[in-house]
Order: sequence, then structure tokens, then C-alpha cells
Amino acid sequence: MSASGVLSFTQQGWEQVLAKVKRAVVYLDSACAESLHWGCGSTRLLEAVGGPDCHLREFEPDAVGGGAKQPKAVFVLSCLLKGRTVEILRDIICRSHFQYCVVVTAVSHAVHLTANHVPAAAAAEMEGQQPVFEQLEEKLCEWMGNMNYTAEVFHVPLLLASVAPHFALTPAFASLFPLLPQDVHLLNSTRPDKRKLGSLGDVDATALTPELLLQIRCLVSGLSSLCEHLGVREECFAVGSLSRVIAADLANYAPAKNRKKTAAGRASVVFMDRTLDLTGAVGHHGDNLVEKIISALPQLPGHTNDVMVNMIELTALQTEEENCNVVAPGCLAQSNDTTAKALWEALLNTKHKEAVMEVRRHLVEAASRENLPIKMSMGRVTPGQLMSYIQLFKNNLKALMNHCGLLQLGLATAQTLKHPQTAKWDNFLAFERLLLQSIGESTMSVVLNQLLPMIKPVTQRTNEDYSPEELLILLIYIYSVTGELTVDKDLGEAEEKVKKALAQVFCEESELSPLLQKITDWDSSINLTFHKSKIAVDKLFTSLRDIAGARSLMKQFKSVYVPGNHTHQVSRPHPSDYPVLILFVVGGVTVSEVKMVKDLVASLKPGTQVIVLSTRLLKPFNIPELLFATDRLHPDLGF
Repeated sequence: MSASGVLSFTQQGWEQVLAKVKRAVVYLDSACAESLHWGCGSTRLLEAVGGPDCHLREFEPDAVGGGAKQPKAVFVLSCLLKGRTVEILRDIICRSHFQYCVVVTAVSHAVHLTANHVPAAAAAEMEGQQPVFEQLEEKLCEWMGNMNYTAEVFHVPLLLASVAPHFALTPAFASLFPLLPQDVHLLNSTRPDKRKLGSLGDVDATALTPELLLQIRCLVSGLSSLCEHLGVREECFAVGSLSRVIAADLANYAPAKNRKKTAAGRASVVFMDRTLDLTGAVGHHGDNLVEKIISALPQLPGHTNDVMVNMIELTALQTEEENCNVVAPGCLAQSNDTTAKALWEALLNTKHKEAVMEVRRHLVEAASRENLPIKMSMGRVTPGQLMSYIQLFKNNLKALMNHCGLLQLGLATAQTLKHPQTAKWDNFLAFERLLLQSIGESTMSVVLNQLLPMIKPVTQRTNEDYSPEELLILLIYIYSVTGELTVDKDLGEAEEKVKKALAQVFCEESELSPLLQKITDWDSSINLTFHKSKIAVDKLFTSLRDIAGARSLMKQFKSVYVPGNHTHQVSRPHPSDYPVLILFVVGGVTVSEVKMVKDLVASLKPGTQVIVLSTRLLKPFNIPELLFATDRLHPDLGF
């Protein structure tokens, strides 16, 4: 198996879609658009569509329909073809003039049967048949207004956004996050007394909500398709309660039985709950340029894993803020630019200092190839120096087009280096190191009392002080790194002081950020009373306590041996037994962690091929959003 297995898996899937899109109006949902963005780029899709007009549209209720001269439509969707999704399909088609409709879903027909409550035994008898897709094809013809028109519905596993040859994300599952102890209480609220769950350790598939179980099955279907593409029979492992459910579902996935019998290769698939270690996600010890870029620059609209790069410096427009929306933003994904792609992969795998030097080197070499009047400079790389190189391309259209991808990465680097958030990164790092020292020498109550003076209302804060959102990140770091707490009077009092200070800060904010609105369940600080704010902060600290206890069940993973007598010791399979290791982090992963895994496996088990998968690429501010979400047990599946 080649190291680029995840990329070829994605590209092979998109080739099946591209074969259908000629002269079509193409509707994509955001998760499929993100898979395309990283896998082969919108340019490849536009080339396949052909024609002078751009016919790409977002799949949404208000999407523009097809005109009289647009007889063909292709819908590329990441979700189940059910409920609200089918209603949107119907509405778009009914207000159009289509005569030929193709619907591509990233969810297999087997999962559609599960979603329609078809028993497993009956589903097994339908192997080779696709009644759900066939019924929808009839509906498409009905909505087009003529049963003789053409309709096709089929499955393509567009699961991944391939960030690098060894690293991919699952945009459709960006909100999937491990369960916390408080979720056990919610699950218990609908269970009879005799079947109450004692802890997260008791959670299995039968305990989960139907929506979450179906979301897991959709993910498992895609992962099974990946294993088929890689030609491997997988052995599943899990660390964490939700990961255990996902691993069990993949191991027992009925449609994969025949594939597993004939697969030539072997692979271990290790699922891991993000909540077991949130310090890596919210901490600032990752010495990686890409992590700083995705933390500093604004998110690309509709995406969970890419950012907007301001391209105005390469135009004749003034750099005032109001002009920024006039020019389309750049981004990090450069799937069709070989040189930019090579630089991007170098940035993922090198430390910050080497990465910025690599950006400078690429810019210098590109300028030299275009015979631009470059002035060489050595020493420390500065944002001004990078901008001076980038602006050499400004009035040279040919050079701009030849190196557009490289210039986007160069601008992303320069904008990040001079961003205030980057300066604050070092402040976070210093405070985190101080916290680690304090936690090693002091009790949790002492650490919280050290944090207390840093909790300041907006009227007293300077740029050097921490915002409420940044304080939440520090609290998550503290509770995750500390682990299981010994609750005593001192801790209770220290927590209460921090709670009151935070509640007051929330009330005094001039404007509540989206995160604070979610936490307080209030859209404005004007009407947010201290009492309501304190209730929200109490709930927040329940989550923090849950984080601290996340590893309390880890004692069962101390041994890889089944206890036996002296003459017969039975060994369990181990992830290192197989030549391919697929690590799936449920809840997101950072660039530094991906590099660490890759380097660690290379040093401990040379020759093992490593693929890191995760639900999303993380920056520190993502964790509070995911942690304090209220819909973990009831994900929106589009119906």
C-alpha cells in the first residue's frame, strides 16, 4: 500500500463524480465541498463541467434552480438521503427545468437501510439490491415532471479531506465529540432504574441515542470503504468510551464481512477519544507554523479546516478593511499546485523556525525563476521581508499565475507572523509552563487562586490580558492536565471564587461572543443577570470536572494480556502487530500531534505505515465550542 492511500481514495471517489458532471449544474453541501477542496480542488470540477459559465452552487433550501437552458443537475451530498435533505432536493428540482438528475451520496445503501429501520437479516437478503436509491430515482423523475426523464442515485465514499499523504479529516463528522459523564446522566433519564448506567465505562451501542448511533454508522461505512481501498483487513482497538463503540461497530460491520475474507493486507485501526487529553488541543507548546496560522487567520466560510488569506496586497486596491471583501480570499489547500503542495507538506512536518525559512526560500527561488529584482537577505525571517518578496509578483500577471499557490502560503505566513494572536501565543506558552510547575508543586486550589487575578472585566483589560474565551482555554488546560481531583473544602472555595469572577465578567462584556452566547444561552450581555450567568458557569465547571476525570477508567488498559495461569498465558492482539497503523482521533487533532505520532512510530517501529485520521483540525478555540455543545447526543443528520 502506498503512503498516499488516503489521497488516492479521495481522488478515486471524486473521479466517479466528475465523470457525471459535464454541462451540469452542480450542487454540493459544505462537507463534500471541503473534501473536493483538499482532494482535487474546485478547478478540477469546473474543468469537468466545461462550458463558459460557472454552475457550482451550495446545496441549501434557497439554492437557485436550473434555468430553461440547464437540463442537467448533479447533487453531491455527504448525508443520508432522508427527511429535510430530500425536501430540499424536491424543492430545488421542482423550481428548475431539469431533465437529467444525478444524486451522489457519501453514505452507503446499507446505512440507508439501517436509517429506514430495515432489520439486519432483511438487509442481508437485499445484497446487490438498492431499493432506497431506486425509490428516490422514481421520485426525482416525478419532481422533474416526466417519468421518462433520467435519474441516477448512487453512493461514492467521499469521506475524507486529504490534508497530506498520511493525514486526512472527515468534514461531515466535524461536530462528533466524545461523551462526558454529564452525558451519562442524560442517557439515564430515559432508562428504567434497573438499567441505569453507572459511568462512561458502561456505555455501549444500546445506550446511545438513535441519532448518535446512526452518525457513528455513517462514519463506519466510510471507514470500511477506506479499508477496502487500502486492501486491508482491519483489527480494531479503542481508547475511550465513544471510541470503543465506534471500534466495535467497525469490527462487526456486516457489509464488510466478505471484504475482510479476501483482503490481502492487515492493518490496526486505533480509535482514541479526544477528551482523554485536551492539553494537546488547547495548549500552545506545539512549535508549528501551521497551528499558528489556523489560530490567527479567520476561518474560510463553510469550512472547518481551512482559513482565509487576505490577498489584497497583490492587487492595486488600498489595504483598508472595507476592501478586504472585494477580493476573493486565498487558502491553505493547494491540491493542484505541485510546488505549493510540497511547501505545505514541509510546513506540516517542520518546526516554526525552519518553516518560515522554508517559505522564504520558496519565495526567493520563485522570484529568481521569474527574473524578478529580488534582494537577498539572510538572518531572521520577518513579515516585512516576506511581504517585500511577495510584492515583487504584484504587477506581473504571468508570475502571479505561475506561483499563485505559493503566494497564498507566503501571505498566510506573513499575516500570521504580524498578527496580535501570534504575540499572545508566547504569553500562553509561558503561563502554561508556570501552571505545569505549580500543578507539580501545589494543590489545585492554589493553582485556581493564581488564576483569579487574571479574570478581569472588559473595562480593566488591556491587550496583554486574557479575554473570557482565553480564560476558558486556560481552565480546560488546567483541569485536563491535572486529571482526577481530590475534592475538598479548599478546592470548593477556590472554584467558587473563580466561578463568581467569571460570571461577573460575562455580565459586563460589551458584547457576548458566539461562544459565550452558547454557554450562557443568552444573545446579549445587556439582559444577562449575574444569577443567569452563574448558573451557566456552574454548568461549565461540571464539564471541567468531567474533563479532569476523563482518564479515571484508563486502568483497564494497563495490560495487553488476558490473565491466565502459569502454563497458559493468552496474548491479545496489539496495534503494533500489523504493517499499517490507522489512528483515528475522535474529536479533532492538532498538526503537532500528527507529526508526533508519525515521528514516534518511525522511531519505535520502523517500516510501519502510519495514517492519522480525525474529525477535524483543531485550534485552541475549537475545544470550548465542542466541549460546551449541547447536541452531542442528538447530532443533526439532515432529517
